[in-house]
Amino acid sequence: MKAIVITEAGGPEVLQLQQVDAPKIKDNEVLIRVAATALNRADTLQRLGRYPPPKGESEFPGLECSGIVEAVGKDVHRWKIGDQVCALVAGGGYAEKVAVPAGQVLPVPPNISLQDAASFPEVACTVWSTVFMMSHLSQGETFLIHGGSSGIGTFAIQLAKHLGVKVFVTAGSEEKLAACKELGADVCINYKTEDFVSRVKEETAGKGVDVILDNIGALYLQRNLESLNIDGRLFIIGFMGGTTTEINLASLLSKRLTVQAAGLRNRSLENKAAIVNEVEKHVWPAIAEGKIKPVVYKRLPLEEAAEGHRIMESSKHIGKIILLVP
Repeated sequence: MKAIVITEAGGPEVLQLQQVDAPKIKDNEVLIRVAATALNRADTLQRLGRYPPPKGESEFPGLECSGIVEAVGKDVHRWKIGDQVCALVAGGGYAEKVAVPAGQVLPVPPNISLQDAASFPEVACTVWSTVFMMSHLSQGETFLIHGGSSGIGTFAIQLAKHLGVKVFVTAGSEEKLAACKELGADVCINYKTEDFVSRVKEETAGKGVDVILDNIGALYLQRNLESLNIDGRLFIIGFMGGTTTEINLASLLSKRLTVQAAGLRNRSLENKAAIVNEVEKHVWPAIAEGKIKPVVYKRLPLEEAAEGHRIMESSKHIGKIILLVP
């Protein structure tokens, strides 16, 4: 089969389409013939040598995919050959075939194309696990998403609005803010021209928001704490603004704040399966009803993975970038 190989740590040009061995499935896995995969920031970090796959997982990039089940292990009972599915994977999505634990496989949602279904697994599992399972965001609360126009951001806006939450977003251009507004965001803040702490306080009568989903890390940590309401929860899923900073711990104590951080890739199979099960139960119906739609910026052939990475690292995209596998 063919797959995108990271030939060495470096820029997008190190991504090369090569002939490689097809994966062999274990008893609890399914083999998916990939129709599409979607890019994530983690892929660019892996390409740079900063985010290696967990031990024993595929060395090829790609954390989600959609496609057709081609084979099933002897312990797999739900899925059968020919099923149209999408999946959360620990690696290997940028390939013609990928082996996936059965518990990380989802049916393609009704009314969603097989190719566009690749845009959902990583963002749905990330948002549901961090914002709802761990931060317990609930109807009537307020929610700030940094990077509102990203793949995760555009998904989180739609899901939160569907569940009755007031949504705040930050983004770096008027075009991106307009896209967020169209998806349902209530308060749109240009972080290049406005201080998001002041705007959040202004829009919440000085209280702050209940939950923040942050991909920036160190650069925003103190300001995020200042933007939270009493009993507020901050969840960090990225470190685009660094990993080391100083904060005033008094704000944590006085407002009873919670700070958490987590990724998906290194979780146990059991934990991933539990998240996927929750996503199918709570999120898939909203997609089926048309309350959440795929937001796809560009579709490229697999061999143009390097161009996809260039677009992602330019941050000019709104929503997901998909690679199509012939």
